[in-house]
Amino acid sequence: MKTASVIDLRNNFASVSRWIYEGESVTIQKRGRPFAILSPVVKKKKEAIDWPDFEARLKRQFPNGPTNGSAEEIVDYMRGEY
Repeated sequence: MKTASVIDLRNNFASVSRWIYEGESVTIQKRGRPFAILSPVVKKKKEAIDWPDFEARLKRQFPNGPTNGSAEEIVDYMRGEY
């Protein structure tokens, strides 16, 4: 748990709020004595990105391996007919 004074809150609120945002509880001191505790409401968890399987998609699109065509031809082929 980190500590900060009332003056730190007034002058450096951005730093103190960053600590709280990162999940740290902060004890606020007034004249050297604990005055209050600030803590985050909910700890945020970073969600993993569910990326598609690009390799499987390429194998479905090009079962015989990569083509020797230009990038424009490959993009036109993968878009299909619209």
